[in-house]
Amino acid sequence: MACLTTHSRTLGVSLVFAIGLAASAQAQEIRSDTLFTTEKYLNFEQVADPQISPDGSQIIYTRRYVDKLNDRWESALWIMNADGTKNRFLVKGSGARWSPDGTQIIYLADGEPSGTQIFVRWMDAEGATSQITRVTDPLGDVRWSPDGKSIGFSMFVPVKSEFSIDLPPAPKGAKWTSPPRYVDRLHYRFDRRGFLEPGMRHLFVIPVDGGTPRQITRGNIVLGYSNEGQAAGIGWDWAAGGRSIVFDGADTGTVLKYRFGNIYAADVQTGVVRKLTPTEGAWSGPVASPDGRRIAFRGFPAKRVSYQASDVYVVNIDGSGFAKATGSLDRDPSGILWARDGSGLYFTVADKGTTNVYFSSLGGEPKRLTTGTHMLALTSVAKTGVGAGVRSAPKEPPDVARIDLRQGAFTTVTRVNEDLLANVKLGDLEELWVTSSGNTRVHGWIVKPPGFQPGRKYPLLFEIHGGPHGMYNVGFDAEFQNFAANGYLVLYTNPRGSTSYGSAFGNAIENAYPSVDYDDLMAAVDTVVRRGLVDTTRMYVGGCSGGGVLSSWVIGHTNRFAAAAVRCPVTNWLSMAGTTDIPLFTYNFFAKPFWEDPTKWLEHSSLMHVGKVTTPTLVMTGELDLRTPMPQSEEYFAALKMRGVPSALLRFEGEYHGTSSRPSNWLRTQLYMMQWYGKWRRTSDRQVTSDR
Repeated sequence: MACLTTHSRTLGVSLVFAIGLAASAQAQEIRSDTLFTTEKYLNFEQVADPQISPDGSQIIYTRRYVDKLNDRWESALWIMNADGTKNRFLVKGSGARWSPDGTQIIYLADGEPSGTQIFVRWMDAEGATSQITRVTDPLGDVRWSPDGKSIGFSMFVPVKSEFSIDLPPAPKGAKWTSPPRYVDRLHYRFDRRGFLEPGMRHLFVIPVDGGTPRQITRGNIVLGYSNEGQAAGIGWDWAAGGRSIVFDGADTGTVLKYRFGNIYAADVQTGVVRKLTPTEGAWSGPVASPDGRRIAFRGFPAKRVSYQASDVYVVNIDGSGFAKATGSLDRDPSGILWARDGSGLYFTVADKGTTNVYFSSLGGEPKRLTTGTHMLALTSVAKTGVGAGVRSAPKEPPDVARIDLRQGAFTTVTRVNEDLLANVKLGDLEELWVTSSGNTRVHGWIVKPPGFQPGRKYPLLFEIHGGPHGMYNVGFDAEFQNFAANGYLVLYTNPRGSTSYGSAFGNAIENAYPSVDYDDLMAAVDTVVRRGLVDTTRMYVGGCSGGGVLSSWVIGHTNRFAAAAVRCPVTNWLSMAGTTDIPLFTYNFFAKPFWEDPTKWLEHSSLMHVGKVTTPTLVMTGELDLRTPMPQSEEYFAALKMRGVPSALLRFEGEYHGTSSRPSNWLRTQLYMMQWYGKWRRTSDRQVTSDR
């Protein structure tokens, strides 16, 4: 295990409160037409899931906008010509898919009797629309059959509880309390879904003109690959000309194995299931070739590691020919799509904080088709060899892109936020590479305030990403642009443990989280400070989830920051294991369970280092959080208070993991952080003062 280091600035720091001094940093925003202030977020729009028609002439995409009255995001389907002309609203809903002949679409929208239902719309001038399901359980994962006559989808199938008692009848008019919730599974709740009802998802088929859904899968296979418990959806596809379906899942006897799933095939008529993957592994997302004979999917053979980059594999529908299709790539692929002639596979690859489109001819090394410092993802391909996807760049929010896969060229065909940002000055992004412990090269970026002046020193806001196996990237970030608009120099990095730098880099924190990632974070701060860009009396650190883990760890190992905003953190690995909705993740991050040896569990818990914290700390967590539950924040906050560290706890109503799913809570998160940061500065003798 890598040795944890303590930054040299942790020694000899005390707290002094000097109330009434002039504010050292702007605490509340001044509204501006030319800066990305928080109120502009309410007019921000998002695009997702562009689907190009089979003939390549039109693109349908999901467009999301803020419902300001009901404090939520709403979705609608828009359609345009593939060159971006004639862009217009089509219908309320999401998840559109073209029929094989391009004459119809299916999509999801609210319907009768309630909840999400499947709709079919003809794409002629009349535009006739039919609701073809009227089910009462959650559904999704909708796919056209190859002949366009049927629609497959997944739906939750509840089962009755097997634990009951013969309770005496209640007297007439009695108001007895509700019965207890019976739990006999490790995974009985999930963040953003709440308590899970007994049951599992299965695959169904329904005629395109409506009727009664027919259940295809049953029995002891848990459909849907998930690292933890019951999946919210199923990766599946039609195969063998519509005679079979292929899907990801796990045997019920192996569901407690972390990162363990297989690819299966089921006969559509008989429901007979057989396994296609010959080895145990983390296999998911099967996609059938145009002729239905080969199945591509992503994953890796089973191994006990903290992180492993996935590869793309291919297997024949009869289970033969299992082979890797991504050579020595060592980067995570996503969004697998077959070429229309079956000659190979397209997929999106994350590399060093960017994404581009690659192609594998199923032999040799995959080829990168597109280039650029951006986030470009391919989501659909037409028969013409032209695709549709989503692109974002540092100063460009996500928009729909038309991608010529033959030339590797792309054109952005929407500008959904052009009116909002037309007169707004955005902060410039500068790439940063630093050298950390073990001579490790670590990647990051700084966003400079609009109107940045060389030679001037700016307050530093250091944000840390979650995961821990995730990444920051070069796409437009509303949070960072808003901080920059308020005069902060924003630093964000991808320390060891991050994805898009290879398996060894991502796995560097195995059985040791946090550890060397702290070294990487401090190396980045040191580099920016040495460049003379930073007012070192006004440096602030924050992050959510894995960023909450590391920000609470940082302030337990250095006192160089004037204030911290620790959001949705894990602070105590022992209590985390029994209260989170992802217990397998927690248990698998340590070599031994805590009942055999709690040493590492305690050593890597920031709560055990709270005795060294002197940094004023704002703790922020959602009341409904099941991923890093509220007790993690409460334990840390109580310890800070017992030590007399200036601190506050914000409990966000209606929020699961994170504090920003509601538009108003995004605004609050930003403003509360800046209000807290603006209150504190660290003087030249390393004391902390309060400006209010």
